[in-house]
Amino acid sequence: MTPTVTASPSSDPLPAIGAGPWPDLLRAATDDCLSVLMEGADQDWSRLAGDLDWSCGQTLDHLALGLVGYAGLLIARPTDRYITLFASLDPRAPVPARIEGIRIAASLLTSAVRDTTADARAWHPWGQSDATGFAAMGIVELAVHTYDITRALGLSWTPPAGLSAAVLARLFPESPLGHGPSDSLLWCTGRLPLPGLPRRVNWQWDGTVR
Repeated sequence: MTPTVTASPSSDPLPAIGAGPWPDLLRAATDDCLSVLMEGADQDWSRLAGDLDWSCGQTLDHLALGLVGYAGLLIARPTDRYITLFASLDPRAPVPARIEGIRIAASLLTSAVRDTTADARAWHPWGQSDATGFAAMGIVELAVHTYDITRALGLSWTPPAGLSAAVLARLFPESPLGHGPSDSLLWCTGRLPLPGLPRRVNWQWDGTVR
């Protein structure tokens, strides 16, 4: 199943999101995010990531937990609880090796999305969801936490417009009109304000199947 994008207009060039299935979108997000994180691999990852209370290293570990967790939910398909498998990265490993761990986690989720039938559903606290929903959640996790980390490391990066448009259409029906998809995604996830819209303090996506 591929997403139908109804995102707001943007000056950024938007690829044809409908042409690519969700596993391909997830793979593209992984490649883009991990490429920029590798650029900062030799910096101080004990710094706080963006405005989070976690260090860059702890944020990377959170990312591994989320990606593997979404894969596990799609495989186990519980109806009312989280799974019992928790993933973590070796905090003593060098940063490039930990980034490799994120690629492994993202690959597991990509495979689970690809192999899950369209009618399958699994529990999530923000809405019972399907494979496309969990793929979009994985992309959001990769995008916003890469943004958090790159801010701390002094790297200039924003989520790609096409990927942002896809996840906005799938997870954020309240996304404001009239803004570029990258900025809208960062606003929806509480990362920045938009003109006329203060930064969100509390937020969540809607993973329910629509």
